Amino acid sequence: MFDRALAPLGITRSQWWVLAFISRKDGLPQTQLANELDVGKVAVGALIDRLESSGFVIRQADPVDRRVKRVYVTKQARGFLEKLRKETDKFNAQIVHGIDRKQLEAASEALLAMKHNLLAMSDGTQTGTVEDEEEEVQRSKPRKKRRVAA
Repeated sequence: MFDRALAPLGITRSQWWVLAFISRKDGLPQTQLANELDVGKVAVGALIDRLESSGFVIRQADPVDRRVKRVYVTKQARGFLEKLRKETDKFNAQIVHGIDRKQLEAASEALLAMKHNLLAMSDGTQTGTVEDEEEEVQRSKPRKKRRVAA
């Protein structure tokens, strides 16, 4: 569905993902970009090739080590990213249409608990109880100030 929403803009989800990441870490070396995205160097290279041919990024040799290629977004890409963000916001609004904020918060809390469980499993540690997760979620919520009766 998201791919269809992006189709009129002429960019794939993978290209958008890489472009958005580069815009947040402009000038990152291409190899570091591959590592941070957890994608192979060849795959990132191919995506950057397409983004470069579209005028969205440029590669420049590092001034200290000419073997290192740094990737920068272009002015054209910045305008395009703003348009993309607006389309993404519209798409996300359609996804959550008719869902109560409390339901969204409950879903978010459940997903956060699942994420913590998965991270604990990947570290080889035991997960806490559901009550521990609920307590952590409650601690992470902004607290409302109590009014003191005068």
